[in-house]
Amino acid sequence: MAVSDRVAIITGGAKGIGAACARRFVEEGLRVVVADIDDDAGEALVETLNAGKERALFVSCDVSDKLAVANLMAETRSAFDRVDILVNNAATLAKGDVMDLSASDFDAVMNVNVRGAFLVAKAASKQMVEQIEEEQARAEDCRKRYAIINMSSVNAVVSLPDQLAYTMSKGALNQMTKSMALALAPWGVRVNAIGPGSINTDILKAVADDRDAMKRILSRTPLNRLGDPDEIAGVAWFLASKDASYVTGECIYADGGRLALNYTMRPEDYED
Repeated sequence: MAVSDRVAIITGGAKGIGAACARRFVEEGLRVVVADIDDDAGEALVETLNAGKERALFVSCDVSDKLAVANLMAETRSAFDRVDILVNNAATLAKGDVMDLSASDFDAVMNVNVRGAFLVAKAASKQMVEQIEEEQARAEDCRKRYAIINMSSVNAVVSLPDQLAYTMSKGALNQMTKSMALALAPWGVRVNAIGPGSINTDILKAVADDRDAMKRILSRTPLNRLGDPDEIAGVAWFLASKDASYVTGECIYADGGRLALNYTMRPEDYED
């Protein structure tokens, strides 16, 4: 493993997809800052990364809190001097449709999924541009180094009646990705998104033990299985790597074929 001087911040990084991204980036030689509100899980993850304090750091951070985001950036600069990659992964959800979703639950989802993503992206992009200007780096070189990755969802395109706030937030995140990509292109900072389908995280653990619920998921998943967080981390690494130096303003849907499907699969199509 070649050790890199690049630094990545991963919000919502203590568990699930965020933790998988942290592990993959450390494996690729990057220095990683894990940001999350779950202090115990975050500290435990950093401990298991076996990267040492010089390569991995946990920072407790509520991304919807402007002061907490400022502290995240300050802690990152103090430890590693710079920021090269942001994975905007922190998210929450609240069940409810247009008739029964409370205003407070709506605000809670938007505060994390949209406001939080904006606050961290704003702080990180300003830091990146300051570094680029101070180093007088060429845009061509920056496109291989700097990346912001927003964690979207297939639910930015399709929707669920009882997840109004969540699906709205992911649609907004896709538009934010495009706008940010245009604004930061002159400096060579690339901005993309990932739209996972059904991924085997804590949220779906109950589904794994519910045969009927699993059948419903597989009925709209041509690849006939849940995705693994490591597979999403692989997409994130591609978007952060120099191999994606000509990719910006895009959302890659890692969804097992879900968005390509115009009907539900029959049980006989996926049952052995």
